[in-house]
Amino acid sequence: MNKRMVLKTAGRIMQIVSLLLLIPAVVAIIYAETKQLFAFCITALCAFLAGLVIVKLTKTKNRVIYAKDGFAITALAWIIMALVGAIPFVIAGDIKSYVDAVFETVSGFTTTGASILTNVEAMSRSMLFWRSFTHWIGGMGVLVFVMAIIPNFTDRSIHIMRAEMPGPIIGKLVPRVKDTAKILYLIYIFLTVLEAVLLLAGGMPLFDSLVHTFGTAGTGGFGIKADSIASYSPYCQWVIAIFMLIFGVNFNLYYLLLLRRIRTALKSSELWCYITVVFVSVAAITVNIAPIYKNFSTALRNSTFQVASIISTTGFATADFDLWPGLSKTILLLLMFCGACAGSTAGGLKVSRVVMLFKSVAKEIRRMLHPRSIGKVHFEGKSVEDSTLSSVSTYFVIYMICFFIIFLLISFEPFGLESNFSAVAACFNNIGPGFSAVGPTASYTGYTGFSKIILSFAMLLGRLEIFPIVVFLSPRTWIKKK
Repeated sequence: MNKRMVLKTAGRIMQIVSLLLLIPAVVAIIYAETKQLFAFCITALCAFLAGLVIVKLTKTKNRVIYAKDGFAITALAWIIMALVGAIPFVIAGDIKSYVDAVFETVSGFTTTGASILTNVEAMSRSMLFWRSFTHWIGGMGVLVFVMAIIPNFTDRSIHIMRAEMPGPIIGKLVPRVKDTAKILYLIYIFLTVLEAVLLLAGGMPLFDSLVHTFGTAGTGGFGIKADSIASYSPYCQWVIAIFMLIFGVNFNLYYLLLLRRIRTALKSSELWCYITVVFVSVAAITVNIAPIYKNFSTALRNSTFQVASIISTTGFATADFDLWPGLSKTILLLLMFCGACAGSTAGGLKVSRVVMLFKSVAKEIRRMLHPRSIGKVHFEGKSVEDSTLSSVSTYFVIYMICFFIIFLLISFEPFGLESNFSAVAACFNNIGPGFSAVGPTASYTGYTGFSKIILSFAMLLGRLEIFPIVVFLSPRTWIKKK
């Protein structure tokens, strides 16, 4: 293992985070928030100096990044971002407890949107901006950003991209990893700007447009109002709903559209499964909740918005879906686990994994009925290798084991089975709001410090899809073999 390269990259991450902290510092200047400005500046200065020292002390000629290094770098980078990013909240006094601040920051960077805040509207503007900006940073991945701007990353950095980007299969769009990272971020920035412009056109104020665009692009869902998106116009709600679905699509398909390979992009099996799930869910929920609302259009808008929000794991809300009928809540719960497409900014299992799991089960049933048959699973027009199916099945088993261990660890909380189960589902799948005590109109503030740490860990596990954290915490990763 190239430990020096791991530590060197960690130092660079600290420097990058310090520079990113200067952006909300500018917002603090605009709104004349002195305490917040000091908090951002002192944190940025300390982080930059610490990162500089680490980089200087870990000089190495061996810049090769191996697969194990990629996992370790990814896990360490995200932990550093959370621990450093939480400091300004505490210094400025917007969040008193460091544990709460870490929970909020982990939730931001992992694009979860779970919050401990009970009165979000009382927060300073610059902290609200930083809180939502963490969504945008974490959405595409800070390491992808680092690879795009730092010149001396080797082509072996694909191991970092595979560790950080969600989904079962991550490859290079173009031969060089650095160019792939640039393409992904250019698409990300273009879609971000487009949404912000459309929200401005709908009459949403500039500050509101930016923070909600950050939340949508990163599929995070931090709001700046107690009712999330409910008080904004139907136009703005439709824009955000559409863009939540757009950011839930595999970014590789957008690259194909840029190359004018439209037919190839539209042949994606995962895309059509994603669209089908959305349409069926919207139709079922709309019919189910129609009696609650005065007209069909309102029911359709709320249904579409919540389906888009949950399947893309964003977590915005236009209605208290905790009050909806059991069928609608069950569909939303299932969508929490499903998630959107691989290679998107969304969390969850991912549509591709779910499809392959079902096809794998169908293959085994056919084999039981016809022992001599040689069944093959096909996905995206290609035959799926047994190693890929085994990897997907293994991930699902580990996913379920982690889920129930986390659920067991917070089961002593007095909020009941529905609240605790949905809290784990919402945090592990990077969604944010759950049901009952952690519903769209509630928060996670009632949980103990221990449970908040466990749920923060769950958010990191879900965002990085388990393996980077497991590799990072494994003693075998750091012990040199004789």
